[in-house]
Amino acid sequence: MVTPGKFTVWVVHFIGVDLAWGGRSPTGVAALDEAGTLRHVAAAGSDDDLLTQLAPFVDGPCVVAIDAPLVVTNPRGNRPCEAALNRDFRRFDAGTHPSNTGLAWFADGGRGARLAAALGLDLNPRSDSPRKALEVYPHAASVVLFGLSKTLKYKQKPGREFPQLRSELLRLMGFIEGLSGLEASKSGDWARLRADVTRATRKSQLRRAEDPVDAVLCAYVAHLATTRPGDVTVYGDLATGCIVTPTPNST
Repeated sequence: MVTPGKFTVWVVHFIGVDLAWGGRSPTGVAALDEAGTLRHVAAAGSDDDLLTQLAPFVDGPCVVAIDAPLVVTNPRGNRPCEAALNRDFRRFDAGTHPSNTGLAWFADGGRGARLAAALGLDLNPRSDSPRKALEVYPHAASVVLFGLSKTLKYKQKPGREFPQLRSELLRLMGFIEGLSGLEASKSGDWARLRADVTRATRKSQLRRAEDPVDAVLCAYVAHLATTRPGDVTVYGDLATGCIVTPTPNST
């Protein structure tokens, strides 16, 4: 918030949250200002820690892009938004995991819904509200934004060795640094994060970095959806859940 004289001018912040579905894994947090400058990037643990880190950026207008389901009503299978996104992105290895109330994570609505409620955010991605939440999906976003034929393989899965994971994570960071309008490389937080990845010698060190990196990508999607709404697609509907992602071939 800026207060010149007697007048208050609210600065819009674009927040990215790579949210762990449960409470044990780390959550990535990032914040951009209106100019696209990266103001914060870090990992959070508990809900209290997450809300504390978000507090300086959500006291006024904000768009919070969360990589986690925000509306889950189906008792089994995929949500309609997931099925629709999968039709466009599965061939890029960017299909989503199914979300339903039969899974323990979503029996009560899920952590994403609780976070959005705690922050008082509108869940309608098409709303003109100055404070809203978007459900986003970094893998799909990266395919479009970086012109990939397949997703980058920086996530830890069986058969992926350390050199590949680090190389792919650094490749992702380089792509993010080249995004139009995003001033990531000028951020001290980002420089430290890149140094951590460059110096890493173990998978566990990369694991601590990948969530904050994804959070920056989420924040960029929030910025893109606000400043260039014609370049994003909203899959699904408000009643059953929406996912917002850059439109294939739009960038």
